[in-house]
Amino acid sequence: MNAREQLYHLKLEVEKEYLENIQPYWFKYSVDHKLGGFYGQVSNDNIPVIESKKGGILNARILWSFSAAYKMFKSEESKELSHRAYNYLMEYLVDKENGGIYWMLDHLGNISDDRKHVYVQAFAIYGLTEYYSAFGVPQALDYALKLYDLIEHNCKDNEYGGYFEAYSKDWKLIEDVRLSEKDKNEPKSMNTHLHVLEGYTNLYRYAPNTDIENNLKDLLNKFQTFIFNDDKDSLICFMDVDWSRKSKRISYGHDIEASWLCVEAAEVLEDKKLIESFNEIALKVSRKVINGTDEDGGIINELTTNRILDSNKDWWPQAEALVGHLNAYQISKDVFFLEAALKSWKFIKEFIIDTEYGEWYEKVSREGSPYLEMDKIRSWKAPYHNSRTMFGVSRRVKLLLENKDEKKVS
Repeated sequence: MNAREQLYHLKLEVEKEYLENIQPYWFKYSVDHKLGGFYGQVSNDNIPVIESKKGGILNARILWSFSAAYKMFKSEESKELSHRAYNYLMEYLVDKENGGIYWMLDHLGNISDDRKHVYVQAFAIYGLTEYYSAFGVPQALDYALKLYDLIEHNCKDNEYGGYFEAYSKDWKLIEDVRLSEKDKNEPKSMNTHLHVLEGYTNLYRYAPNTDIENNLKDLLNKFQTFIFNDDKDSLICFMDVDWSRKSKRISYGHDIEASWLCVEAAEVLEDKKLIESFNEIALKVSRKVINGTDEDGGIINELTTNRILDSNKDWWPQAEALVGHLNAYQISKDVFFLEAALKSWKFIKEFIIDTEYGEWYEKVSREGSPYLEMDKIRSWKAPYHNSRTMFGVSRRVKLLLENKDEKKVS
């Protein structure tokens, strides 16, 4: 089968996966009709935990996912979910006094953790700008711009550049800045900077101005200079204030996600030099991730240069590998990368998609056995990674099919 045929079938399959599995799942099982918003936790077999906490990250990711979905498919389900996410965010998760988005609410919508992590502010920008793009609600863009101003005013490192991680309710830097217990408590992380980049890219896409442009370019410079390693094929996960390395952890999922997000930011900026530079980095990252991919097409979660830290295979690195390798194929037209993307999709179909209860398993073992005790929905398990990959693959394939490349794919 030639490349065009493979791509055509891939596009059909990812669109079907979104429309017949991911979207119906969230429409049916995520909505908290009684208490508002969305359940903070739903088990693998679709049982909601009624009193589960409701996170700002989950809500912002739902907002982005279904706003983007509405733009692509114009379904009533995605429209309804988008409006619900926006209304809940603005009514309950926004700090009306100090500005910004709370980290966590209880099931009733009361504040249970009032930290202002830069990570969640960035995701709110990402979701609000996409909602604005989908539905033309000016208040959504206005608040995205306010969040941008809050980050720039309160969270920027004016000496070394970049952004500090987490703050109190009234924007005072706090001691424990970790996103989760497994993270290192260091002043700067690639993860927060990656999603600030993502949010700022969307903000500049829909509300371009010179200030956002300069800060977005500065972020790309920080990735190029400090956050990617010296070989430019992997990220440094944690850094000190002066960007000195504080971690040897390698996360293939973040590496491949960053590879295409940086290219996207450079393209939105229409900066030829940055596009060329990050295209080169994307190919290096993709090749390194492929070299670390198992024969079944799945990538493990974490390792160092000399040992595996987590051999399990979570859903989101597999999704990012699919779109990241396809991005590398778009850049290079080298079938090596297309074959890797197709192998990732094969792994997802065989091991990650739950054909019994719907949606995607959060985690499978290295051999592909699902961890059924893991949730389908929780603060860190949103429709964002898999939906975004389905949308991104569909769009990229459409562009690829416009040329006449007929190379064979094994």
